[in-house]
Amino acid sequence: MIKDNLWDQQLLRLTQALTPLEDKPEETVAATLKALWVAAAGNPMSVEKAADCEIAKLDKTVEKKLIQLVDQRLSGVPLAHLTGFQQFLGVELLAGPQALIPRKETEILAQQAAKKLLQLSKQQDEITLLDVCTGAGNLIVTLTLNYPQVRGYAADLSTDAVELAKENVQYHQLQDRVTVLQGDLLSPFDREDFYHQVDLLLCNPPYISSSKVSDMAKEISQYEPSLAFDGGPFGIKILNALIKQAPKFLKSGGWLMFEVGLGQGESFAKRLAKTYQNIQTAHDKNGEVRVVMGQVV
Repeated sequence: MIKDNLWDQQLLRLTQALTPLEDKPEETVAATLKALWVAAAGNPMSVEKAADCEIAKLDKTVEKKLIQLVDQRLSGVPLAHLTGFQQFLGVELLAGPQALIPRKETEILAQQAAKKLLQLSKQQDEITLLDVCTGAGNLIVTLTLNYPQVRGYAADLSTDAVELAKENVQYHQLQDRVTVLQGDLLSPFDREDFYHQVDLLLCNPPYISSSKVSDMAKEISQYEPSLAFDGGPFGIKILNALIKQAPKFLKSGGWLMFEVGLGQGESFAKRLAKTYQNIQTAHDKNGEVRVVMGQVV
């Protein structure tokens, strides 16, 4: 890898002024510069994929483009918006301001869902997977790619997010197996052919309370869509609605699985236990509950 004066200069700028977010641990200063470097050179990709690339010396025109990208990153524009890509569980996805950038903590939900899908794949030839608040489509696309038995359905309230999710479906050539619709939670599927037909229902909802939105990092609050993280006065409105609506769609023994914010896990596990069985939780590396799941009777 070429490390010339340009590399050193831009690395110093980023080191002095950039504070990577805790929920994007992959975006170290050096990794950020490498991703911007290959993007400036005309080969944009996620920061994780860029880590495996050799970088070449840039000509003067491309040098200027790199400096402009570094300027934008330092102004607060998310790295994934500048590269147009974000990796999720090793899968390269299109990313942009239309939807929340997929985060590492959401991989916990994907991993738990994958365990259920593996069990189901040994028992049945077709699995119906439904993902609401789909955002960029990272859950539905990644899981459908890995499990050929899955027939996937997804929805989001945001028309912009739906378009990005559809682009990711097309990017991975899953049009024949994944359908993405626009609408609030389960409303796009509120018809007879979906009632009690779903094996696994996933949701990564907005769960930040409205009062805390202004305290969030600038690159989230100013550049990512508030619809994707503002969960209302207490950050629980959407999940309460989902818990109530889901049994209408899940098969007997079907699973509801969702991501929760820090400190919300215990209360939602208790809430779920009132109407669901076999309640389970999954934790992050700090021992915090980040996923709650349960089966319908």
